[in-house]
Amino acid sequence: MERPAWAPRGIDITVPSVSRIHDYYLGGSHNFEVDREAARRATRFLPGLPKILRADRAFTRRAVRWAVGEGVTQFLDIGSGIPTFGNVHETARAADPGARVVLVDHDPVAVAHGRTVLAGDERAGTFTADLRRPREILEHPVTAEVLDLTRPVAVLLVGVLHFVDDADAPYEAVAELTEALAPGSLLILTHAALDAVPADEEGVRGAAEVYRSVRAPLVGRSREGIARFLDGVELVDPGLVPLPRWRPEGPVEDEDPYAFSGFGGVGRAA
Repeated sequence: MERPAWAPRGIDITVPSVSRIHDYYLGGSHNFEVDREAARRATRFLPGLPKILRADRAFTRRAVRWAVGEGVTQFLDIGSGIPTFGNVHETARAADPGARVVLVDHDPVAVAHGRTVLAGDERAGTFTADLRRPREILEHPVTAEVLDLTRPVAVLLVGVLHFVDDADAPYEAVAELTEALAPGSLLILTHAALDAVPADEEGVRGAAEVYRSVRAPLVGRSREGIARFLDGVELVDPGLVPLPRWRPEGPVEDEDPYAFSGFGGVGRAA
């Protein structure tokens, strides 16, 4: 298999990557046949997986535009993935050309592509780090160079927390992030709700096994469990709701249960 310029040396491109699988679901081009095959295996169990990803991305665009409208123009996107169409950087800049954005991911492929997209941009940066070690993210030189953490920042945890097992202390990691934020900062998050997916137990288990095979085990949490991530911030209206129902910019006509099987919410730091 020929290695494209955007795939860094040292990355095994014969092994599926969850970032590239999701890039495929979103219509991106930074994926390989091994990723597409893993995606097809997962959708054989849960055919609506791409709809969940698209609902997630649509929520993110609305939340970022809303944040800019609230005067928050600094963004720290943790678990950013490969920056395909409609990513945080693109959406924030469309709303405010002066927006400052840092993209963080543990996947070197996602970060390598992010560097290509952001090359030469002094108000943006990207680096490899893990949500489970929030202090490293907050104290990273790129964060310090691009963002002013004494001013409000929107921290995005979009589509990432359901890949962090409770044994890895995700609630503590999120609390450490929010406690470090300046007053007026925002926490923007989404989380899949596996018990809301319109599939039988075998289908959910089968899709979860595909993700586990690419070292991205899915963690099912209830709405109450998801809401706990927002304990340290003040939830803004309309609260923690199914993704299409968070501040829709038009009529919510698509009642496809897959699109409604994830929750999104925004909290404001006091």
